Amino acid sequence: MMNKWIVAKVTAIKHWTETLFTLHVEAPVSPFMAGQFTKLGFQINNKCIIQRAYSFVNAPSDKNLEFYLVTVKGGHLSTYLHALSIGDEILIAKDSAGFFVIHEIPSCNNLWMLATGTAIGPYLSILQEGKDLERFANIVLVHAVRYQQDMCYLPLMRKLQQKYREQLYIQTIVSREKVRGSLLGHIPTLISNGTLEHSLGLKIQRQHSHIMLCGNPNMVRSTQDVLKNTKNMKKHLRRGPPGHISTEHYW
Repeated sequence: MMNKWIVAKVTAIKHWTETLFTLHVEAPVSPFMAGQFTKLGFQINNKCIIQRAYSFVNAPSDKNLEFYLVTVKGGHLSTYLHALSIGDEILIAKDSAGFFVIHEIPSCNNLWMLATGTAIGPYLSILQEGKDLERFANIVLVHAVRYQQDMCYLPLMRKLQQKYREQLYIQTIVSREKVRGSLLGHIPTLISNGTLEHSLGLKIQRQHSHIMLCGNPNMVRSTQDVLKNTKNMKKHLRRGPPGHISTEHYW
């Protein structure tokens, strides 16, 4: 399916670290659902469009379109986006896509939102929108990063925790240094050895839990294997009996 590209104007850009940044743009995109993604791109010699899928951070009700990005070494698009300034123009797909949305998730007691790096974006969009979340007694937002400085959206996560009070739990994980209040390690290992559940006082159980996974493909694959092998969980398919694990597929 061909994308219909429209022009977006950069309204703000925040550089958190040497590689992590947030891009704000304005564009007349079609309505989208919290958790979905779109595509950003630019043209070379008025012919080839270099493009990539990015999830919205903002709620659909917020017209200030927000993207949390990482500059990839040797990446043509991310390097280009990193160099943008206020007032610059880029291309954005008019229509969004994806089924990593809350109405696709079966009702359960404990909804686990697990993310690495910039993949925290769709969860922030879902939580900021705040629709259809009363179906879950507990929502757990887990953000795994390499270093403490990479927890750029922790202030927003804490603000959301105040909004949802006892319903929302947050847990950060850092893999390359010890940080007070954060777990040390990687998501699959911390599930496998029980550390993540112990730290939050909640159990991952197939009868009462659903797991959303978004981020590094290796993390997603490894975590799925752990959940299947230790928790007897299965992938949730849109057509068929409800499962326990949902992942995003960008295209």
